[in-house]
Amino acid sequence: TGGVSKPQFIFARELSFEARVESLADPDPDGAAYRDRHVRAALDRHIAETLLASLPTLPEPRAPEVAARAESARAMLEQRVGGRSRLVDAAATEGISSDELDAMLRRQAKASLYLDRMVAPMLEPSELELLALHRSGATPFSDKPFEDVKERMLRWYVSVRMAQALETYYQNARSRVSVVTVKRP
Repeated sequence: TGGVSKPQFIFARELSFEARVESLADPDPDGAAYRDRHVRAALDRHIAETLLASLPTLPEPRAPEVAARAESARAMLEQRVGGRSRLVDAAATEGISSDELDAMLRRQAKASLYLDRMVAPMLEPSELELLALHRSGATPFSDKPFEDVKERMLRWYVSVRMAQALETYYQNARSRVSVVTVKRP
């Protein structure tokens, strides 16, 4: 994102944590902590979020707005991995502090705000959209009454749309991104 004069780094334990999150969110876990596919997914997601978070968003989000989106990102992440305790355990396993987790959530918040404002609105679907999706049976919550799962379904839906937008953005930007692995001296 900063070119040769200002390169961006992803540290191994940071990537390990994000890969562990991908593993916990995997609908088809295979028992391992995380696999190569989880590392690749975490790396792609991290790069896409970093690129998007560095782009100018108009109007520029204010600090309370970023903080509110970061809290929404935390709730979505907790839901993706199966609860707060699993997220906290994953962070502890990889030595990620609460400040580092907060920084990751702010990056996700800024990336989501950019996508929502500059690409296509996706952070606040209407209740009608959610109800239609619920009735279609295409959600993990379709077997429960809509009113009981509305908030969890909203987080799930936004999370899925964000993941799709991040993947699409990264695939389009991939040819312009240079990733170099740097070994510790």
